[in-house]
Parts: sequence; structure tokens; C-alpha cells
Amino acid sequence: MAEKLDDITIAYSDPASGDELVRELDKAFLTRGAWTTIVFRYRDRSSGTAEWSAVKYRIARYKKQNDVFRQQSKFNISSPEQAKQLIEILGGWLEVLPE
Repeated sequence: MAEKLDDITIAYSDPASGDELVRELDKAFLTRGAWTTIVFRYRDRSSGTAEWSAVKYRIARYKKQNDVFRQQSKFNISSPEQAKQLIEILGGWLEVLPE
């Protein structure tokens, strides 16, 4: 949990070993405020494994409650192919927006 928007991260280390398990590569804010939406670019690995995964993406929604931001929901995009599909779908929808 974070008190400030810029402190929100998905980086994570194993509490017992200290091994880094999720490495945040970048983040971008879609919305800011009491309800905040962030897109993360990250890599992860299983505990005890030295190999990092391919780049993944996560869209996460946070709600400010009692002066801290708590994650409310998330959607993981687990492959570049899935990310490209999402871009194509949204791009197609944007081309046919009603005026």
C-alpha cells in the first residue's frame, strides 16, 4: 500500500530470501485521483529461478481509502502477442467511433 501515487509499484521481493521476484520496468498513469489506473511494464520469475520472464504488462486500478491506495483490480497481459491483439482491437474500435 502506498500513500502517494508515485510510490505505487508492483516490484516485489521474497520476504524470506530478499530475492527480487517482480521487476517493474516502467509505469504510466491512465487516470489519477481517488480512483487511479496504472499500466505497468514488468518481468517476473518464480522463486528460486534465475530466469526472468518475457516482458509482461498489467493494468491495475487503485482506490484511495484511509489515506492509502489499495489495489481494487488488475488485468495481466502475459505476452507481446496478446498486447498486440488488444492494440488492434482498440484501434479498430477507435476508427469507427460515432461522431
